[in-house]
Amino acid sequence: MADTKIGQITHFFDKISVAVIELLADLSVGDKIKITGSNEFEQTVSSMQVDHDQIEKANKGDTVGLKLDSPAKSGDEIYKI
Repeated sequence: MADTKIGQITHFFDKISVAVIELLADLSVGDKIKITGSNEFEQTVSSMQVDHDQIEKANKGDTVGLKLDSPAKSGDEIYKI
């Protein structure tokens, strides 16, 4: 199965390692993702927030905050694997 692009990082808060992501597809806690661009890595989604509220699932078109395991930059792309 090919990786599916689900969004792009619009901002990265390096001190807390949180990325703001504009979603092009649904995303849930527990999904495995790959970040490509400035630093390529894979991780499992462990925490997502919308307006500082914890959520388990986000829908296409949502803007979410996502805790990342490694640094990233604005413009990096997110794929569901």
